[in-house]
Amino acid sequence: MALFDLPLDELRAYRSGSAEPEDFDSFWDKTLQEARGHDLGAHFEPVETGLATVDVYDVTFAGFGGHPVKGWLRVPAGATEPLPLVVEFIGYGGGRGLAHENLLWASTGRAHFAMDTRGQGSGWGGGGGTPDPVGAAPAYPGFLTRGVDAPENYYYRRVFTDAVRAVEAARSHPLADAARTVVTGGSQGGGITLAVGGLVPDLVAVAPDVPFLCDFPRAATLTDRHPYREIGLFLRTHRGRAADVLRTLSYFDGVHFAARGRAPALFSAALEDQTCPPSTVFAAFNAWAHEDKTIEVYDFNDHEGGGPFQEAAQVRWLRSYA
Repeated sequence: MALFDLPLDELRAYRSGSAEPEDFDSFWDKTLQEARGHDLGAHFEPVETGLATVDVYDVTFAGFGGHPVKGWLRVPAGATEPLPLVVEFIGYGGGRGLAHENLLWASTGRAHFAMDTRGQGSGWGGGGGTPDPVGAAPAYPGFLTRGVDAPENYYYRRVFTDAVRAVEAARSHPLADAARTVVTGGSQGGGITLAVGGLVPDLVAVAPDVPFLCDFPRAATLTDRHPYREIGLFLRTHRGRAADVLRTLSYFDGVHFAARGRAPALFSAALEDQTCPPSTVFAAFNAWAHEDKTIEVYDFNDHEGGGPFQEAAQVRWLRSYA
């Protein structure tokens, strides 16, 4: 597919029409307060991987509802002093993978925490190990409409809460320097990154890569590619419920979290991306509240975006912050 969305000059000026709920902040304050009523219980178990340059810990902590959530903490082998911390969130359908995977950030001399995504980890990669024990109303197969009947029941309420608690868990380890915490992720992981960037006030940098979960009203009508297509297929059956569904999704829209972003940010967008259309990414980028923000644009790429080129850009960019 060649370019299908707005021209680049219009993307740079585009603003989302997603309506922010009046109680957006109180909804999230209450959600996180409830989660913090459970003991974080972060547990770090050393793992024998055979790696000579990286030490790995198998992590369990209490996420939404006190439910156990898994993760990996990777640090340079033999580290003894607190290190800058990168917390990473995973793309749609993936899990934390295996202990020896994903070594980039630890190889840069930082502590790296990769959060498992509850209920996922069976679509690609090395798998995941965190169930989602919460039931939900009827949904289209996938995750985007699970619990979409109400914001309190929505699947990503649990995931975003897990992600905030993941930052707290990672920061609790003695080899993590809490004052130098960065969050990052691609696609779904980028959407989760935006949520954390809006909910955690003291991050030093945020790096969402081709983020998902942004500008739902436009995304649901612009692309027919999954996962956004799950919304339309749900509404094809549940006729007349579009307004209610969009109201629920508005509490989870990356655009509204971006408006609360308080750290420097490096975004990326791909102009042939039909999975996360560039206008939806620019909607979040243009809304990002911190004035120190940059977006890498990949003209002829689909959802793979910059791939290793974006990783290289992130490594260079992050030197100024952590």
